[in-house]
Amino acid sequence: MKKVIFTYLFFIGLLGTLNAQETINAMFYNLLEFPEAPPTNRAEILKIIVQDYQPDLFMVCELESEEGANIILNTSLQTADNRYLKANFVTNQSNTQTDLQQMVFYNSKKLILESQDLINTGIRDINHYVFKLNTISVTTSPIYLDVFVAHLKSSQGSNNEQIRLDMVLDFTSTLVSIPSDHFVMFGGDFNLYTAQEDAYQELLDPTNAIVFKDPINRPGGWHTNLTFQDIHTQSSRSSNVDFDGFGAGGGLDDRFDFILLSENLENNSNLKYVANTYKSYGNNGNCYNKSINDPSCNGTEFSQPIREALYNMSDHLPVVLQLQTDQTLSINDTYLSKNVLQIKNGNLISDVIVLEIDNNILGSQIDIHNTIGQSVKSIILDKNINTIDATFLTSGIYYIKLQNSTTTLKFIKL
Repeated sequence: MKKVIFTYLFFIGLLGTLNAQETINAMFYNLLEFPEAPPTNRAEILKIIVQDYQPDLFMVCELESEEGANIILNTSLQTADNRYLKANFVTNQSNTQTDLQQMVFYNSKKLILESQDLINTGIRDINHYVFKLNTISVTTSPIYLDVFVAHLKSSQGSNNEQIRLDMVLDFTSTLVSIPSDHFVMFGGDFNLYTAQEDAYQELLDPTNAIVFKDPINRPGGWHTNLTFQDIHTQSSRSSNVDFDGFGAGGGLDDRFDFILLSENLENNSNLKYVANTYKSYGNNGNCYNKSINDPSCNGTEFSQPIREALYNMSDHLPVVLQLQTDQTLSINDTYLSKNVLQIKNGNLISDVIVLEIDNNILGSQIDIHNTIGQSVKSIILDKNINTIDATFLTSGIYYIKLQNSTTTLKFIKL
């Protein structure tokens, strides 16, 4: 009897904990000369990728134009509730010889864009965006997230390493102007070959006004090193012949793409990094020097269809991570009925979860949590989604939570 009572209390406590957590999915992606590079349907290909991960903060580089930004917003990020917005597109101010630029798109139900500016480096801008979390107490107790997005100088050699360092110094010199209670994220294609490079060392210098951490803490010589095959992001293609010479070939053997986080995101309940959520998205850890869609690169986390989309979209893989807040987000909470979300095929799940979704919650997010409260999958509900692939889950108990709602469903993965 005591065991039954303890188990009951444990699950009641767990559900209370889940209700107090809100997640923000972040993704950085080098889009490869978008929209010019082939194939011509890349906006639809990108939609497959973002629908799978559901980023709330989508940082990009190699965006060519405002037209390209609008294509992404109106096609790749189009939803029934139009929750995505974009920052203003500004052509590169650092060098008029390049039209490639960085930008962000964001889920306006979770984030409010307060301001934007840029850092001139003489090569490529480093773009700066100040967000507030869209909490119910945003006017009285705002939580700020400063987001920087960069594309550092490419290629090997001491001259290019020095240019990367100079760009980073332009960035770190501005950190003194950021209030100490702000959280900071720095994402981009850094084109770093090794952790010993001066630019990387400068980014993590503990004497900087804002101290940054690499969430996965995997220093080393990343270039052509099998040890780091699970975090490589470039090149997702073994050859660029089928893409009219756009992008790089050679297969996955470099860690060029990063998201760094300010030190205060390690353990602050207002906003913090969720451990083990940093991923080279699409990389199952077995694709060294191969194209990401190679059949031998299969695995339980990233399916063949997703890897095909990533192969066709860009010569880079995205990097992703989750942030979590204990604050309540100010999302319209008009759907607290117990019947708005149901599992149609029972609570014993083998390969797929079949959902019954009320129209009132289309555009809302559900999270699958394990028994220790970690989110293992986030999905935005729309009319085209009524099944969830469950093959990536290990056996055990899980919970589907409808954010900003009392609705929590339990199932057992067999």
